[in-house]
Amino acid sequence: MAITKKLQRMYQCWSVPPQPELKLSDWFFPRASMNATTHWSAPVVWNGTYKEEVLEKYYANHKITVGLTVFAVGRYIETYLFNFILSANNYFMVGQRVVIYVLTDNFSKVPWIELSPLRTIKVFEIKREKRWQDVSMMRMKTISEHVVDHIQYEVDFLFCMDVDQVFMQKYGLETLGESVAQLHCYWYNAHPIDVPYERNKLSEAYIPIGKGDFYYHAAIFGGTPMQVLNITRECFKGIMIDKKNNVEAVWHDESHLNKYFFLHKPTKLLSPEYSWDHHLSQTDDIRAIKIMWALKHYEFVRATQNV
Repeated sequence: MAITKKLQRMYQCWSVPPQPELKLSDWFFPRASMNATTHWSAPVVWNGTYKEEVLEKYYANHKITVGLTVFAVGRYIETYLFNFILSANNYFMVGQRVVIYVLTDNFSKVPWIELSPLRTIKVFEIKREKRWQDVSMMRMKTISEHVVDHIQYEVDFLFCMDVDQVFMQKYGLETLGESVAQLHCYWYNAHPIDVPYERNKLSEAYIPIGKGDFYYHAAIFGGTPMQVLNITRECFKGIMIDKKNNVEAVWHDESHLNKYFFLHKPTKLLSPEYSWDHHLSQTDDIRAIKIMWALKHYEFVRATQNV
């Protein structure tokens, strides 16, 4: 009997009381001046709509690791990768465990950067494609393969980002969600009838005129590893069906991503502040730019993909 009571006391000491789940109303406070909630009740995160201290307290008791995949091939490596990793090291998920997955076709050109504590970088070799369009589309296949092979066991959340971007401010816990979509800064105020969805009925990415919710930017998407796996697998499936039928969507993998989110609504949307083009005039909506597009040297980097 004494031994049993002793074990019970030990178990009580070891046991950690369950932490309450984080509710949207705990941390998200949309501004009255804008529509910050979708018609399917998903939050649209803008600067000033979230309480960072609430999120930090919650995740201090729920230790997580966040993954970040980035493709760097051809001259995209030397043109963009250093600034992407350096800025991610400074601003992406500060204070959290982070794994940066660099997917590249040239190990020798990947820059060495000393990362902050809690941060790891892993470099993987990928197949070189002949056309930049194929690089863009085949990343869906590559990401899904890496999620299946190892990423799903290493991280709790995963973001997939284009390399030609630079982090400007803290990109934090407010962005985490089951499936996360990025509003395109060129089209976030446009009516769905005006955005550049795929209109070719022969394409798997086709969205009928008059349908749709928002236009999403493929430069950033994320979620749990299993949700990212679903996204990339479905997009790649559509891409391959199009290839078989000799069809190519107007905006390649971005068209297929928009079709996916049209059918499977994202649970969180990020405002254009999280991926902004400096060529655009900054409106009153845009209060804190988290990521800025890097200068696009398309003639240079795309013309030399097979060099």
